Amino acid sequence: MNNLNPLSRRGFLKGTAVLGGGLVVAFVIPGGHRFAGAAENQGNVFAPNAFLRIGNDNTVTVLLGHSEMGQGIWTGLTMLIAEELDADWSTIKVEHSPASAADYGMAGFGGMQITGGSTSTWMEFDRYRLAGAAARLMLIEAAAKRFNVPPSQIRTESGVVIAGDQRATYGELADHAGKLPVPDPASIELKQAKDWKLIGKPTKRLDTPEKITGRAKFGMDVQFDGLMTAMVARSPVFGGKVKSFEGAEALAIPGVHKVLQVPTGVAVIADHYWAAKLGRDALHVEWDLGPNAGLDSQKLLERFRKLAATPGLPASKAGDTKAALAKATKTLEVEYSVPYLAHAPMEPLNCTVSITQDKCEIWTGTQFQTLDQMIAGKITGLKPEQVEIHTEFLGGGFGRRANPTSDFVAEAVYVAKAAGGPVKTVWAREDDIRGGYYRSAFLHQAQVGLGADGMPVAWQHVMVGQSIMAGTSFEATMVKDGIDKTSVEGVADSPYLAGMTNHQVDLHSPQTGISVLWLRSVGHSHTAFVMESLIDELASAAGKDPVEYRRTLLKEHPRHLGVLNLAVEKANWKAPLPDGHALGVAVHESFGSYVAQVAEVSQDNLAIRVHRVVCAVDCGIAVNPQSIAAQMESCIAFGLGFTLHSHLTFKDGQVVQSNYHDYQVLRLNEMPVVEVHIVPSSDKPGGIGEAGVPPTAPAVANAVFALTGQRLRELPLQLSGV
Repeated sequence: MNNLNPLSRRGFLKGTAVLGGGLVVAFVIPGGHRFAGAAENQGNVFAPNAFLRIGNDNTVTVLLGHSEMGQGIWTGLTMLIAEELDADWSTIKVEHSPASAADYGMAGFGGMQITGGSTSTWMEFDRYRLAGAAARLMLIEAAAKRFNVPPSQIRTESGVVIAGDQRATYGELADHAGKLPVPDPASIELKQAKDWKLIGKPTKRLDTPEKITGRAKFGMDVQFDGLMTAMVARSPVFGGKVKSFEGAEALAIPGVHKVLQVPTGVAVIADHYWAAKLGRDALHVEWDLGPNAGLDSQKLLERFRKLAATPGLPASKAGDTKAALAKATKTLEVEYSVPYLAHAPMEPLNCTVSITQDKCEIWTGTQFQTLDQMIAGKITGLKPEQVEIHTEFLGGGFGRRANPTSDFVAEAVYVAKAAGGPVKTVWAREDDIRGGYYRSAFLHQAQVGLGADGMPVAWQHVMVGQSIMAGTSFEATMVKDGIDKTSVEGVADSPYLAGMTNHQVDLHSPQTGISVLWLRSVGHSHTAFVMESLIDELASAAGKDPVEYRRTLLKEHPRHLGVLNLAVEKANWKAPLPDGHALGVAVHESFGSYVAQVAEVSQDNLAIRVHRVVCAVDCGIAVNPQSIAAQMESCIAFGLGFTLHSHLTFKDGQVVQSNYHDYQVLRLNEMPVVEVHIVPSSDKPGGIGEAGVPPTAPAVANAVFALTGQRLRELPLQLSGV
């Protein structure tokens, strides 16, 4: 409770109301809300974030401002409320909330409603528990008046208030409780960890029944009378524009009604998807390809190499690295590179829009409701509050559906506006793969000097890759002195460099014309591969076991050491392996969580086969261990996709890959056995949806080196036949 915002009782009360028979509790952001003061001064409702509703039928409904995209947040956050409420878990229901920054904004994102950065649990841990606790105290007060006993003689259990032989359900007390004053937040005592009944217990996900029965509605499932479907022909080169188009043949396709130019290209409006697709195929569009028509992957890499040879902007610096390198007993010079990556979620992008004179309704799976509202409002001429967003389940996001330009939502609004009626704009898989907003390609070059004991004494590191924050609303906070924090995270703040007297990390952030975006684990998706592979290289050069080498370097970092030791113990690091198998290890911290992985691999001709991954994770308090294990498995599958297969290349300005056949993700038959071990912890919860991705690629690469002697410094990993 120490980090709760000292909110006034009046302010908390203003966020609470009785709606439709029952108790509704709004709850505020611990640590402050940047809009809260302004709202109070203007006499508006104090900025609440989410609502807990207890109905007369004993149902407990939680409206979450966070988007469920498979990460299990519907269950994890709801457990926090239910824990303090002493709710009957079988009565719990969850809904996606309306889109409203005033009601559901997050302090860590400037008051915006967004789901990303593995922040949901750690940002909401206190706030959601406080909501449950406040509601429980109000129910106890209502029961005290009904039973004519002091509140101190009352207890709660599984949705029931009990005083001796007197009992009342939460539903029976809801109306009365909703009329009572809200407790002073400063007086609310949250449960001690020893008293938790839900938090820390493996709990089945609340969204699973909806999904396995087919009741769950994703954006692609939206359908209603009068709804048309659109597909947009976009420039094959980023930055290209429509010169002219001929739509007669498209209009001749049965079911096609309109062919319209929109800012992103030419839209074909039809009765259904197949007609829209055939109509788009029949279009004749002449493009002005613009300045990026010569984009070529190999030329880009050479350009990055030339930049790496020039002075960059310092992201981290200590001592005299050049002089220390000159005195080193041994020096390693290496180059690593990673390609552009698409998010490639299972559900392609889609957005349904209906515009009237005073309202714009949007149905989509989005991670960024606030920006979607603002941009849709600007396009339609409406106020953001006149834009109503229905957040559907997301068939995968990985960051693609939290876009600083709201590209797929904005396009759909333009299409509906031009069409003059409700339209669902659908992207094909090929549109998704070739549609931009990729994880940037990066080049790393490093010189590391070793002392006589084989340990690093100097580290010179230069990175070249596009900034994902430059030019966005996040630039002011995320780019300082030209350094995009997300480009260098995992290197500039690496524990391996923290105690090194002589080190320097430089950054170049070139512009290429290719649109880039965060992808699951953001900068850590490439920096962990480089750093953990490099540490293995140093251990090899020093003639030391890679685990023992890391233990020496991480001796002042107990949480890194904790997961490292647990992972190698569970993997039986030094035990004999089947012939033709080898182990590799990696450990990395991201999003406030610490993860170590040991990968077991073999070689099948030139193919790498990953048989087993042992994962240890320290994410602080483990709210739902079952969900954490599932997320680690998911992260490993995602990471193995770009470790072994996924990459985008450019030729003559265009993306070469188009679908899962040539932009490969991990196949089911390639999925290894995954063992997840959670470190018991009382530390603040860290992020979990992304933290398992970074160690995967280096653990596999290090295992490949142990097996074959080939040090692979480029992703995806490709064995040489030499």
